[in-house]
Amino acid sequence: MKFRRKIPVTDLGGEWQFAYTTQQGPKQTIKTQADLSASGLNEYPCQVPGNFELDLQANGIIDEPFYGMNLTQLRQYETAQAYYVTKFTIEDHPGMEPWLVAEGLDYEAAIYINGKMLTPKAENSLIIHEWCIKDFSAGEAEIVVAVRPLKELNEIADYPPLLYHLGSNFELLRMRKAAHVGGWDIMPRALGAGIWRPIRVEYRPVERIKTVYLETRNISADHRNAEMLLHYDMKLNEPLAGDYEVSLEGKCGKSVFTAKARALFSAGKIMFSVKNPELWWVRGKGEQNLYDVTVAVSRKGKVLDQIEFKHGIRTIALDRTDLTDDAGTGEFCFRVNGEKIFVLGSNWVPADAFHSRDAERIPAILEMVDDIGCNMLRCWGGNVYENDLFYEICDQKGILVWQDFSMACGMYPLDAEFCKIFADEVRSVTRRLRQHPCIALWSGDNECDMFWMYNGLDPNQNKLTREVIPSVLLEETRGVPYLPSSPYVSPEAYKKGDRFIPEYHPWGPRDYWKGEYYTKILCHFASEIGYHGCPDPESIAKFISPEKLWPYQDNDEWMIHASNPVVGVDQYAYRIQLMANQIKEFLGIIPDNLDDFAFASQVCQAEAKKFFVEFFRTAKWRRTGLIWWNIMDGWPQFSDAVVDYYFKKKLAYSYIKTSQQPILVAIKEPDSWGQNVVVCNDTRQDVTLQCKIYDVDTNEVVFEGVIHSPADSAVECGRIPFTHGAQRFYAIEWTGDISGKNHYLAGHPKFELEQYRGWMKKAGLE
Repeated sequence: MKFRRKIPVTDLGGEWQFAYTTQQGPKQTIKTQADLSASGLNEYPCQVPGNFELDLQANGIIDEPFYGMNLTQLRQYETAQAYYVTKFTIEDHPGMEPWLVAEGLDYEAAIYINGKMLTPKAENSLIIHEWCIKDFSAGEAEIVVAVRPLKELNEIADYPPLLYHLGSNFELLRMRKAAHVGGWDIMPRALGAGIWRPIRVEYRPVERIKTVYLETRNISADHRNAEMLLHYDMKLNEPLAGDYEVSLEGKCGKSVFTAKARALFSAGKIMFSVKNPELWWVRGKGEQNLYDVTVAVSRKGKVLDQIEFKHGIRTIALDRTDLTDDAGTGEFCFRVNGEKIFVLGSNWVPADAFHSRDAERIPAILEMVDDIGCNMLRCWGGNVYENDLFYEICDQKGILVWQDFSMACGMYPLDAEFCKIFADEVRSVTRRLRQHPCIALWSGDNECDMFWMYNGLDPNQNKLTREVIPSVLLEETRGVPYLPSSPYVSPEAYKKGDRFIPEYHPWGPRDYWKGEYYTKILCHFASEIGYHGCPDPESIAKFISPEKLWPYQDNDEWMIHASNPVVGVDQYAYRIQLMANQIKEFLGIIPDNLDDFAFASQVCQAEAKKFFVEFFRTAKWRRTGLIWWNIMDGWPQFSDAVVDYYFKKKLAYSYIKTSQQPILVAIKEPDSWGQNVVVCNDTRQDVTLQCKIYDVDTNEVVFEGVIHSPADSAVECGRIPFTHGAQRFYAIEWTGDISGKNHYLAGHPKFELEQYRGWMKKAGLE
């Protein structure tokens, strides 16, 4: 949460100088500009915030990393020690002290001001670091940020046999960086270094508020009363004097609350009630009301410090069982303000492989998340923790956030030193994010429980997710549920098997999307599910060289963008052929040219993801939601994303948008020579619709009539015939309380590509 103070701030962003050395062995200690000049290293201009790789590119040292095979150039710089330097002014503000605040330093960074190192070093790239610099004299100062390479750090690290990670990521297990930087099936290998988020000097009052947390404790069943609790911690000169007062005020439209109390100590709580509160609701269920809150500390009537922030009054809960069964008696369902929410979500992966560029891309991506009809984003555990802007926009749009802590697909260290580092990270992240009403779930990691199981061990022995995280959350925040892992393997699930977990990642063989693996899954909630879709040829030409555009077979440029991040090490190369096999499953052939290949792949992806969404929606409340993979690419690649890196939408975007309409008429899969027609209603209103379903080839109407749908339900409202030997393309149209359109592809592969193009044209889907 962006806590705002009206205090002087010096932004240190802008043009800096940097230098680097790839020399192995002992290196010079560079603490000042003079040391750097004497080192003999070449100095170059750079921008802060930035990334080491982008600095190299801007100075012509490497080529555009995302093009062709250029990514392989980065390997030679993984051993580089980098130095960043600039000058700034330490101002003199009576009654205030200067604090250096660095939102993102990558990775282990020693910071020197006027040759003196600040302690402790920054040893976590995922959290904000800050140092009080009041001991430095006012006036011009210089700062040097010295970043050590991972290789050097790994040489002194210990890796016992328990530890496990994907091949190119093992070296990151002890290093608190986003896991994806080592290379992933959706991300390039770009280890990174530098000052990747804003850095500034803040002048804070000597007597001040250190932290505040406004908690919604309870909302009455009739929503007419909210019980609130303010937690505060301050730095005071004379905390026992008894003449300090803490006050708060909140305003949202005509709703106002106030409270105050004498501060008998530097930390404390204030409980109060809000009558007829303006509640914050998830998208589609109500308004996203946000209170403007001011918390102030005063002494003898004089305000010493005050902080302003937003607060949404809401409750969030997760109804969850450890297991489900063939009858579907388990549960995994979110509630906001006591009301069940059917989740239509997308996984959120890095906005850019180089995170200094995240902020400029996030608003446009979130506009698409809203446009496509999502009410939740899952911040995947292989990513960084997003910046404040991301969460603020989610607050404003009513998009819930499932927040993984930053661990993925591995078995991480459990020693005391690592547990302490990770606990500090969890505390930092929790304090920054806990005030956002969009936060719907804290999740311990991505798929680490599954990797414990795959290695023959019980994931409930994982201290990080069973002890470290819950103990910090217990101290720091209330009212947001916690899931130890996604998927979570409880002791009961470990005994019975992951098939019976109510929340799951059903990737499976990734064959035909209507195969039994998908149609017979037991889970109530899918927090990952996806299908490949090739980018448009226009986009492919931006990152694949002309001579490598086609064919895809034995094509190193396609492979590295698949992503197979380490050349010569076959980690994810299968993904290109998988994409081709999915086309062959649908068409019976693989097209012999790029245009048809890309279009066929996008059709497969669009129909698959449409099926996944409608399969879950038509089974509401037996199913309670899905978070498909994923809205947007963070670099140019062949992937499951529905929008490529250049913001070019694939066909799946429009299909998903249709399938996520608040009112949707859909057709279920066949049984007994028939198919049920279902109206899915995610609104709070009962609706009456006039519906027609017809074959676009023959114009034969197979269903027509008035259908009624209760609020927040999925009900069967009719039935149409089905013949296994026929392939038909149905247009679905409805009018009445609300109008809309959908389509359904009936029959079994193989389908004809040109025939499908014709169906699209007749249905108005081009």
